[in-house]
Amino acid sequence: MKKITSLVLALMMTLTVAACGSKDETPETPGETPVETPGETPAEPEGGLTGEITVQVEEGWKPYYDAAVERFVEANPDAAVELIVTGSFDMLDILDSTDPSNEDIADVFSIPADRIYGLNDNEALAPIDAMAIADKVGGFDNYDAGLGGNFNIDGDYLAFPMNIETLIAYANTANAEAAGIDLTKTVELNDAGLDVLIPMFDAWFGVAVLNSADIDLLAKADDGTLSSDFTAEWADLPAEKKAAVEAVFNYWKTTQDAGVPMWDAEAAFGHMDTEFTTGGSAALRISGPWDAGAFSKQAGEGADLEIMPLGTITVAGQPLKHWKGGWGIAINSRNEGDDEKMALAEAFIAELMNTEHAVEFFKNTGKIMENVPADVYMSSDLTDEEKAIIENVLASYADAPARPLFTEWGSVWDTWKNSVLSWSSVKPADAEAAYKEIKAAFDAMMLNY
Repeated sequence: MKKITSLVLALMMTLTVAACGSKDETPETPGETPVETPGETPAEPEGGLTGEITVQVEEGWKPYYDAAVERFVEANPDAAVELIVTGSFDMLDILDSTDPSNEDIADVFSIPADRIYGLNDNEALAPIDAMAIADKVGGFDNYDAGLGGNFNIDGDYLAFPMNIETLIAYANTANAEAAGIDLTKTVELNDAGLDVLIPMFDAWFGVAVLNSADIDLLAKADDGTLSSDFTAEWADLPAEKKAAVEAVFNYWKTTQDAGVPMWDAEAAFGHMDTEFTTGGSAALRISGPWDAGAFSKQAGEGADLEIMPLGTITVAGQPLKHWKGGWGIAINSRNEGDDEKMALAEAFIAELMNTEHAVEFFKNTGKIMENVPADVYMSSDLTDEEKAIIENVLASYADAPARPLFTEWGSVWDTWKNSVLSWSSVKPADAEAAYKEIKAAFDAMMLNY
């Protein structure tokens, strides 16, 4: 595995993710911590907590959750925790299509940070005593400055930090050597072309390129006014933002000339899997830690895999940057006012996020606790590959901007995707012509506001 420079590694070995996280600076950033001094965790009744709760868990996470339930019930023999095995997004889909009273929706479930405002608007989440949970699990230097603060809306904490995440770079060393790419240096996208695989049409990946030039696809001012850099005229775009658009256009042009399906929303990901496999034509691709297992198999069963910070890849000399992303654990709003269930749910969240089990948490879920120092992972029995993932997520996270969390940002996904996918039929002659399609789409989006 590629070693990060000694300077970065030295920094990270003393770093907690909470220190490198920064609260989203959009006007929808959660309010300040309530003025009341956070109370201590309420005393548990003699003999432990009582009652029953249901908890959502993904299939792959179940061994960790099973162990947490066993510990929890041992300490609280009169309590019951039932696990509902289902995907996080599957449960959120049910919640979106019904309401919190639906029994198929668990009392406790995981949510991506970017869903917090929509779930709040739908009154789906119960306020929790996050500061008491944070005090119990420990490790937060400044709870509100990290992911926890992003779950605070108008003084109510609506979820507890589960993990932090961002994109990192993966390299197939055999393919890189065959292509003459030196992985000890940064790799410029404009030079490497299709040796670097990025599905630009998908904003989840495309923003890594756009963030390198600090492009705001949609921003919200303190007074609530919305704006987008992509409503500006081409002549008025700053040089660095033009350079990012030119890089995206040149990448599209390269795919068209090569006849590869990187601009095909259905075929692109299968194509990337094929070409990243040892013996294929691609040396690098970007994704999150959740894809490490699949990429390792493609890269000679791990023998040809190298994991690096996202900024290893540059665009017009500027390093790629994704977002400070993450997940939280929330409580169903139907439990608000039910002291027994709320106490049980909050205590179980504390057990799930017990930092003593952070290494096992990562092994089973691939998730990195925000409040655990890097050296806890580095001195553990994790494999070299797992340690490299954590090192590079932390390094990439430190350089990433805060993820936009306000509700209106949801319109950006399709706006970006449809505008750049249109190039394959419009066939723009140059970056300026390609930008006209982007601008038209974002102008139309802004009319909704």
